[in-house]
Amino acid sequence: MIARFVSFLILLYALGFIFFGVTLGRPADAAVRTDAVVVITGGKGRIEHAMTVLEKGKAKRVLIAGADPLVTKKDLISRFGAKSSLVRCCVDLGSESVDTRSNAEEAQRWLARHNYKSVRLITNDWHMRRAAYEFRRVLGGKYEITHDAVRTEPSFMTLFAEYNKYLLRRAAVWIDV
Repeated sequence: MIARFVSFLILLYALGFIFFGVTLGRPADAAVRTDAVVVITGGKGRIEHAMTVLEKGKAKRVLIAGADPLVTKKDLISRFGAKSSLVRCCVDLGSESVDTRSNAEEAQRWLARHNYKSVRLITNDWHMRRAAYEFRRVLGGKYEITHDAVRTEPSFMTLFAEYNKYLLRRAAVWIDV
């Protein structure tokens, strides 16, 4: 009986992983406008995409959550080729957060400070499910959240690690740790 139960759990875990892998986050509709953009650092293409959204007028302001405290707006302009006037006026560097949960907390304070009602969350496709979970938990129903995933070609190990992080985080919340 125990062997069947363990086999069932392993099968459930494997099916969950397959589902996770084939339902990665997707880019948002190009026509969607939001008050703000929160982009989580740590993955290729995220900041570039946020700058494009800002340049196209699809949001008023960008928070780069989890930025290294040594990074400056001048660095963004030179590294990403962003328009200097746009970066100076409309990009904020948030260096308070160190993980996905604290990214959401930092974003909540920033959104409240600016009285925004809608936000576009930008991260990689493989990271979107966990990021969206954390943002929903922290922001609650106060803000309209649009998920905007940057497409990648994640390796098996990246997907496997992210799936386990997601499951562990859900379990930690469930048991209130």
